[in-house]
Amino acid sequence: MDAVVAERPTVEAEAPSLLRLNVATVGVLVSRDLRRFFRQLSRVVGALVQPLIFWLVIGSGLSGSFRMQGADGVGYVQYFYPGIVMLVVLFTSIFTTMSVIEDRHKGFLQAVLVAPASRAALVLGKTLGGVAIALVQAAIFLALAPLAGFDVRVIEWPLLFALLLLIGIGLSSMGFAIAWWLDSTQGYHIVMSVLLIPLWIVSGAMFPMTGGPRWIAVVGRANPMAYAVAGVRRALYGGVAPGRSDSTAALELGVTLAFAVAMVLVAVAVCSRRGDKP
Repeated sequence: MDAVVAERPTVEAEAPSLLRLNVATVGVLVSRDLRRFFRQLSRVVGALVQPLIFWLVIGSGLSGSFRMQGADGVGYVQYFYPGIVMLVVLFTSIFTTMSVIEDRHKGFLQAVLVAPASRAALVLGKTLGGVAIALVQAAIFLALAPLAGFDVRVIEWPLLFALLLLIGIGLSSMGFAIAWWLDSTQGYHIVMSVLLIPLWIVSGAMFPMTGGPRWIAVVGRANPMAYAVAGVRRALYGGVAPGRSDSTAALELGVTLAFAVAMVLVAVAVCSRRGDKP
């Protein structure tokens, strides 16, 4: 009986110790990705300049012919801006989670996998690292909001931050799951481009979902990125979402949250199932 009592503190102490290890693992992975990303100036510039060029060139080229039903005074440069903010988050998520493949080739993942930390800590560390970088990049681009015609005083910043955080978690987790299965960065770029760029295009980012072919509207209702784009646009307009009358802020936030949770669970499941791959 005394032996059982004596062993109890040791058993109870294991849980806090494992929790601290998991938290430390997440912190190390996040800080490592942040340092590596911002030390590579080309990645920082590329993740910002490419969307900026898209916004200026495409927005200027189509501004003369763009007309939105029920939203007089909204030019294409202004309408396109929320979609470009989402593109910044998307590109950053792709570039960041690609490091999973690079870490495998360099042997870093093998060292992480032999540690007693859980696979969920590995997923969260890599995912949150990508999200942190995406939010920094998005914040830099959001500094251009006044140039797009948005009044920073009416922007719903809490809603905007929540949506960017959740869609960043979802996209980074999706990127992690795909990168875990692939062995080449070239293949990763192809898969992500074929999968995510079309989802971004058919999300209301480049054109309204209403007034076009019926199949686009159907895809838009099933596309979680469409709700995130509509939510970002709503936050920038101070509670109104031009071009998306069939949605609400609660629905947009709820769908984006469900997408983020689902992608994290998928990433953890993939990492646990193929734990010996690296």
